[in-house]
Amino acid sequence: MNHGRNEHDPVSTEAESLSTRDSLNAWLDLRERVLRGDSEATARQHAKRKLSARERIDLLLDDGSFAELDLYRRRLPRDAPTEPHTGGVITGSGTVHGRTVFVYAQDFRIFGGALDQVHAQKIHKVMDLAIATGSPLVALNDSGGARIQDGVSALAGYGGVFSRNVRASGVIPQISVILGPCAGGAAYSPALTDFIFMVRETSYMFLTGPDVVREVTGAEVTQEMLGGADMHATTSGTATFVYDDEATCLDDVRHLLALLPPNSRTLPPSYAVEDSPERSCERLLDIVPADPVKPYDMRDVVAELVDEGEFLEVQDAWAQSVVCGLARIDGRTVGIVGNQPIVRAGVLDIDASDKAARFVRTCDAFNIPLVTLVDVPGFLPGLDQERGGIIRHGAKLLYAYCEATVPRIQVILRKAYGGAYIVMDSRSIGCDASFAWPGNEIAVMGADGAVSVVHGRRIVASADPTALRAELVEEYRSEMMHPYYAAERGLVDDIIDPRDTRAVIARTLRLLQGKRADVIERKHGNQPG
Repeated sequence: MNHGRNEHDPVSTEAESLSTRDSLNAWLDLRERVLRGDSEATARQHAKRKLSARERIDLLLDDGSFAELDLYRRRLPRDAPTEPHTGGVITGSGTVHGRTVFVYAQDFRIFGGALDQVHAQKIHKVMDLAIATGSPLVALNDSGGARIQDGVSALAGYGGVFSRNVRASGVIPQISVILGPCAGGAAYSPALTDFIFMVRETSYMFLTGPDVVREVTGAEVTQEMLGGADMHATTSGTATFVYDDEATCLDDVRHLLALLPPNSRTLPPSYAVEDSPERSCERLLDIVPADPVKPYDMRDVVAELVDEGEFLEVQDAWAQSVVCGLARIDGRTVGIVGNQPIVRAGVLDIDASDKAARFVRTCDAFNIPLVTLVDVPGFLPGLDQERGGIIRHGAKLLYAYCEATVPRIQVILRKAYGGAYIVMDSRSIGCDASFAWPGNEIAVMGADGAVSVVHGRRIVASADPTALRAELVEEYRSEMMHPYYAAERGLVDDIIDPRDTRAVIARTLRLLQGKRADVIERKHGNQPG
């Protein structure tokens, strides 16, 4: 029944068609305006060497893959027509190298990217979806902080973000990209994520800004000094990666995502490579000197071992006596941890222990096998280190390795002394395979130090202390530090030709690919603080 309307009435059909077309055009006009945003505000962003939120998303995601959520969200009631759509944050999903990624990008053009209730709800939604689908989350931060007009509601919004950061920790990769200010409580969210990217001269992250510091302490500091990218890269260790421009930064975010699995239940992606896993590494014979005190760059060793020499080093400007980063061997992602002989002889100190421990736990959370390259003289001695808690911080690295259930391979290149040998993923704490180069030295300490402790009085009382010391040092080396001492006791699985190191690691990784570890049932461990 048509209730009196002639279904073939051309007038009625035309009127309905016009109405639908008008609605469509109105919607398209609104959508275009929302997507375009304030052109003057965009120009101000560009003047500061900053991209707009949408430009950043376009660089991050595969072309045409972005599916936006909540484009029309804004503050209510509707009698506030000046309230812009999106709520100052753009949220949604897309792909990176064809794999799903969720993203939110704070839009500084709208109220300085300040977080209010709507803004927070949009972030909460996209975080919940990332967790539920087991997909990585990328946060593009550019915000002046909480919107004052929202008061405690804004603070509660941050609390919701933090709680989700913790819930997602170790479940999905979380990447924070700081592309503007990130101040006050907002800074805690990046600190809870797995990786932090920053850009020089435009990224700032601190709890209290220069004005507050000046008022409270009287100190005159700039934003750059207080929370700039280089400060966090070299001094605080908060920044994982630092770049000169946003485009390069976002390109490396894509590279990192290609190395990571989507979640903790899956393995990292593998790729076919032309670099043969059986390739001989002839250059290693020249890179690493036989003399245990001569320096060399561990990054040169890594470049020889990994596919195509590509190595994404994390925190490269902080705690430089240890090198950590992601690479591929035989097309599969691996985490590399190595002592760095060109920086304090590769000694472990407070910061190096923290850096390596954090990296080991990140790799373990996301099923990334660990390769540990050992050339360590020990822990750094000294009053400052002891008072600073070197025991507590060194225990973090020990705990991280002991807790790790991924395949773990140790390679001792030259020396491994004392507690630092144990901590650097030794056989005694559970590594799956331990290899050593000929000429390795594994001992409680170096020969000179050992002789001083054991024979100090005898040397002082001798007629020729220098000659006796030399004799005792040589005796200690031959009896306690010869290359086969640990292998004879089953603490090293094999002595290998340095040129075969890549091939040995690749074969062992294939062997360990099906590793399944039994984990004691418990609520959680209590790692050193």
